[in-house]
Amino acid sequence: MNQKLNVLLSDYAVNHRKLQNLHWYVSGHGFFQAHATLETLYDQANEAVDEIAELILMNGGKPFASMKKYLEASHVQEREDEYLGASQMFEVVKGDYELILADVKDAKKLADEEDNYLVSAALDELIASLSKNIWMISQSQR
Repeated sequence: MNQKLNVLLSDYAVNHRKLQNLHWYVSGHGFFQAHATLETLYDQANEAVDEIAELILMNGGKPFASMKKYLEASHVQEREDEYLGASQMFEVVKGDYELILADVKDAKKLADEEDNYLVSAALDELIASLSKNIWMISQSQR
């Protein structure tokens, strides 16, 4: 279980950094809304990093704590320091959220199989949050 949680921790840690990158490098039409939205999203990611690390600790594990380990374990990829328009930026964010959601669901399945209710309940909250963010981004792209 802790191995899967460390993958999630890594996903969120890399995602947090990537969302800050996008926050700094979003440009063009829709800048103001995208800039503010990205700040909200990277704050959410930062909270998830702490929550997942604490879940690992409560589960008797050792959370990853270095960028090196995060980058090795994460399914989210870093991006270069380049400007990106708001619509392209939201495509990147949505794609990353879909990757993370798949990892959360994978970890949830294992938590349920292990009757690990603490982890399962916490993952339900992440599933709800990610699903809502994906839906909101999809609605903005119509």
